[in-house]
Amino acid sequence: MAGKKMKIGEMLVAAGVIKREQLNDALHSQNQLGGTLGENLIRLGFVGEGDLLRFLSEQMGFQHINLEKVEIPASIQRLVNAETVRLRRLLPIGFEGKSLVVGMVDPTDITALSDVEFQTGHRNKAVVLSANQFEQALSFFQTKGYGTVTLKLEKDTTQERPLEERNLGSMLSLLLSWKGQDLHLSAGAIPSVRVDNEIRRLNFPALKPAEVEQMIMSILTPEQKRSFHANMELDFAFSMQGIGRFRCNLYRQRNSVAFTARHVSEAVPSSVDLGLPAYLKEFALKQQGLILVTGPSGHGKSTTLAWMVEAINRERRANIITIEDPVEFTFKHKSSNVNQREVGTDTRSFAEGLRHIFRQDPDVIVIGELRDFESISIALTAAETGHLVIGTLHSMNATTAVDRIVDAFTANQQPQIRAQLSECLLLVFSQRLLKRASGVGRIMACERMSTSLRIRNAIRDGKVPQLRSMMQSNLEELVSMDVSLAELAASGKVKYEEALKFADNPDYLNELLKHKGALK
Repeated sequence: MAGKKMKIGEMLVAAGVIKREQLNDALHSQNQLGGTLGENLIRLGFVGEGDLLRFLSEQMGFQHINLEKVEIPASIQRLVNAETVRLRRLLPIGFEGKSLVVGMVDPTDITALSDVEFQTGHRNKAVVLSANQFEQALSFFQTKGYGTVTLKLEKDTTQERPLEERNLGSMLSLLLSWKGQDLHLSAGAIPSVRVDNEIRRLNFPALKPAEVEQMIMSILTPEQKRSFHANMELDFAFSMQGIGRFRCNLYRQRNSVAFTARHVSEAVPSSVDLGLPAYLKEFALKQQGLILVTGPSGHGKSTTLAWMVEAINRERRANIITIEDPVEFTFKHKSSNVNQREVGTDTRSFAEGLRHIFRQDPDVIVIGELRDFESISIALTAAETGHLVIGTLHSMNATTAVDRIVDAFTANQQPQIRAQLSECLLLVFSQRLLKRASGVGRIMACERMSTSLRIRNAIRDGKVPQLRSMMQSNLEELVSMDVSLAELAASGKVKYEEALKFADNPDYLNELLKHKGALK
């Protein structure tokens, strides 16, 4: 396949479509960033997509398909699974005689054609599909679902915009239209969006260092600029009129500026949309104690935290004080007061904000992230003295969250911390977001460790590792992530392979699936 791609490049050079230096640059970009040679030639601005499609049709005999002029029924889509479509960058179009017509961004990919033939049992005919229209099709499937409705594309006008209009605003708009989680900008790389845990590149040229810096510095306040230059990294929230609100991080890499933005919805999603269990509301409305929401970055901890704050805001008459870095969801005062403090703007640090929080008469204290021993110490004291404390923590599962808290303190302090934690801990809720079996969207799997006499004793006596084995005993207060994964896989909401990626104990997961009759 690599040889065929080189042949295409050599033919383009021989035909005078591109220069030798441009071919070398495109091959280097392809090696670093992936994609087809043609996509990299287009991204670097060396050839127009129309010119490249005509060349492939005329010189190599591949017919060109225009998705704006055809409709692809759901039954045709289902002939090839969604994962193959996405990874191989191809799309079943319909039948021509007994052959299945397959639109391909890279029609020379013999391996991909063989994969499709194996799946469908039909002979294939490859035709050229533009990368732009393929991305349009993926966006359509993100919204409508793959293999559920007929694909019909409207004329795409976004590619007709001049290059200078492709600014931060247009990239953030694409983040929303693709239902992505994050936008990534780095010098020397093509802008990319994370969609359902995977990076997808935008159809823009690679960014130069000066372009990234100019683009991001234009949205910073003077104080934010000073902070970034002093600390070489910056967390901040940013709203763009007509587009939305974003949680952003700015940092330096290889002596240049890099940027990540995560979209924050204006409205807190419902528990049904988030897939939250019913018991979470019961804990959120407790009067005092400590609730921890844990999991890796990018798996929805902040959104779950926001949902709990909104539940309290609606149903309790309380004074809620949050400390966030930065403020993401913004709340309107309902039955409760919600006072949101941003690190760097309203307080110097989590620890500093918490140090004076008792004078602010809080009923509920919400901590965006428990980062250091001082913050954790104040949080434990607050939970012990009649306040409800809710915070997030980076940990692999519910039981390691306890170890993370205890290990933040010195050895001589740890017995006291274990005693405090055993008395005030209400719930550790650990969550993961998995790709749906349809290939479109994500769904939550979760783990529960809630308070009980056996939980308190294990924490106080330093026997937390024993709790993991107890999670296979069907106890109400200890529910393993594997139980949630098994339910999702058995119901067909996620694929077995996806569930296996997040399993705490693969053998236990397999045992659960066999019991449900979902695995032989």
